[in-house]
Amino acid sequence: ENGEKGEERWLALELKLVADVGIIGVHNAGKSTLLSVISAAKPKIADYPFTTVTPNLGMAEVNHQQILFIDIPGLLEGAHEGVGLGLEFLRHIERNSILLFLLPGDSDSPRREFDILVSELPRYNPEMLQKNMVIAVSKSDLLDEELTADIASNLPKNVHHVFISSVSGMGLPALKDLLWQTLNDG
Repeated sequence: ENGEKGEERWLALELKLVADVGIIGVHNAGKSTLLSVISAAKPKIADYPFTTVTPNLGMAEVNHQQILFIDIPGLLEGAHEGVGLGLEFLRHIERNSILLFLLPGDSDSPRREFDILVSELPRYNPEMLQKNMVIAVSKSDLLDEELTADIASNLPKNVHHVFISSVSGMGLPALKDLLWQTLNDG
């Protein structure tokens, strides 16, 4: 017997990587450098925009527990509209337990960069604002005490922050402890 006419359908499948901690920031904030220092990952690292064009995964041991990190390529203002491949990058943030905002200490305004990054999240998916957030100010070895205090006073009071340097190792144990505590507190 001949079978009945079948169905034909086109499907679009999206890969959304799952990680404990998503490292989010602007271009050249030090996301890949941080990932390479705290894990065995070997992402491409260079001093030009769009060095990272695909997310990188890295596993780090923190307090005898494995934590999976994902280095999200740099986001631009308008990412929720597809600017700078933003839609492709934002989808990988949806499945992270913690959003680690990496803000470069040598930026004109780390707070402004945080505000831009956070404003992109609900425009893509409003539920992303419900995630745990942590701020790490990178390149802090370049800052003096006065500038560090100024940056700290301008950061949001309801988000834990730590000053780090991936190059010198400054603040990395404190960052790992903060992330472990945040993951385990829920």
